[in-house]
Amino acid sequence: MNIKTIFLIAMVLLSLPLAVDAKPVIVGYTGNIDTAILEKYNISNYTIHQQINAFSANMSESSIEDLFSEKKIRYIEDDVSISIEKKETQSSQIIDWGVSEVNAPDAWNNCTGTGIKIAVVDTGISKKHPDLNVAGGVSLVGDKSSKKWDDDNGHGTHVAGIIGACNNSIGVVGVAYDSELYAVKVLDESGNGQISDVIEGIEWAVDNNMDIISMSIGTTQYSQALEEACDYAYSSDVLLVAAAGNSGDGDTTSNNVEYPAKFDSVIAVSAIDSTGTAPMWSSDGDEVELAAPGVSIYSTFLNDAYATESGTSMATPFVSGIAALIKSENPSLSSKEIRALLCSNAIDLGSSGKDPVYGFGLVTI
Repeated sequence: MNIKTIFLIAMVLLSLPLAVDAKPVIVGYTGNIDTAILEKYNISNYTIHQQINAFSANMSESSIEDLFSEKKIRYIEDDVSISIEKKETQSSQIIDWGVSEVNAPDAWNNCTGTGIKIAVVDTGISKKHPDLNVAGGVSLVGDKSSKKWDDDNGHGTHVAGIIGACNNSIGVVGVAYDSELYAVKVLDESGNGQISDVIEGIEWAVDNNMDIISMSIGTTQYSQALEEACDYAYSSDVLLVAAAGNSGDGDTTSNNVEYPAKFDSVIAVSAIDSTGTAPMWSSDGDEVELAAPGVSIYSTFLNDAYATESGTSMATPFVSGIAALIKSENPSLSSKEIRALLCSNAIDLGSSGKDPVYGFGLVTI
């Protein structure tokens, strides 16, 4: 290779756009997306979110500024990171203290969650665990295949076990052990993901007739696109439950509830320990609606293992499970009616009435 050839190659490389200039964004638009706009700004690798009139893609700052000039664009926001809501805990079939605390065993003579579809929006669910029977799922991370939703973190499997671990002779038993679990993998092996993947997961859940969406995930950054996705699901009669967050500081006058739990269309769940007390790290705020066991919860983990974990991530599936029990006994109830029952049946904790730490109180049936 001579000097002239090397020089020409260098010039070609220098003329290529730099990928580091691009960042992930979500773009909201009015009406149907015009593919001519996508072509105009050389947007080739994108995902359209039809239910909320938005698309997600990687775009440069200059392209973002230019795109704002288009009349159909409603907003452009960063596709921010979202992660699991777990606190680190030292670590024949048993019924975990949390399952007993919410009175699930008392309800099992009448309802066990049969026929209720629950989307666990998380890191996936372990396919090989003998104590879990997963009905199906989808992966929206990396290889977006319905066959790639296997858990590579453990968090989603732990959450799934709290909801629906089998009532057999091994391990643990879930709150609604006959419910149908669906793994909606939106987070990677480190427990992190993008808002756009969560939106796609919510859309998948609605399209596949889920009754409940359980989200033990959170971010401190507001997203209009995520709020619209949650509102869309709730208006489609899907109940949404999410972790309030682990950002508590002991000051009940400061609101540190995270998204998506902070949205009006979502039930925000805080954590309590076995004494009925909220740990300092459990996020509090006016949006907290219910409290549930979230400290030292024993449940399923990767492969055939079990683990003890803490966090509002663990509290959230207790509410999802109780909601499934109510729905299985009363199939005609709407998500709004189930939500009202969850709040009215709660055992008041803390200050009398609804408060920012426990909401309406401990979820129970």
